[in-house]
Amino acid sequence: MEPGPNTDDWLADTRTSYDTVASSYAELTRHLLDETPEERAILALFADLVRVRGGGPVVDVGCGTGRITGHLRKLELDAFGIDLSPGMIDAARRDHPGVRFDLGSMTDLDLADASVAGLVAWYSLIHIPDGEIGSVLTHCRVLRPGAPLLLSFHVGDESKLKTEGYGGHPMRVYVHRRQHDRMIEWLDEAGFAVETHKTLTSAESRLGGIILARRQP
Repeated sequence: MEPGPNTDDWLADTRTSYDTVASSYAELTRHLLDETPEERAILALFADLVRVRGGGPVVDVGCGTGRITGHLRKLELDAFGIDLSPGMIDAARRDHPGVRFDLGSMTDLDLADASVAGLVAWYSLIHIPDGEIGSVLTHCRVLRPGAPLLLSFHVGDESKLKTEGYGGHPMRVYVHRRQHDRMIEWLDEAGFAVETHKTLTSAESRLGGIILARRQP
């Protein structure tokens, strides 16, 4: 495993990197859900869980260019997105006019406690250092008690520095791969009960993890 990022600059590196690749990222990832039926199924299940609990606003944290937010809207959820990168937010607003997209960080969500009916973090924890994951999940207290949380991530044991991506543009972000048991441990510590989890291979990830959990009362 390579040395991890300095905790003082990983957020800035992530923001700058995704500002740089925003346009290419939007183009290259726009149709991934068309090729991922299992992911569409889990998103549909998530939408059903939100509705069965009465519905309400749903936040896509680390929304990037808004493709998951847009899909959740097609599933008739009142979804909005939050992302760290101004460039990604600009692309999201361009590609999904009329949908709410806010600039913000999952390390300090500017939302009231128990104010949302569901939360999705779709491959958006992959750049968060291990030492910050617990704090990030604690911010998921913005969920109402009993509300669903849907996470996806790359499965593995390595952290590697990514210096190029999405059309060959320069980046500087660490990509952290994690095992289900470690993710479940963090969720348990943050007050979540895991309902289901699985590993799959698809256009989204060569080895992807999915966890569906709920915030405990």
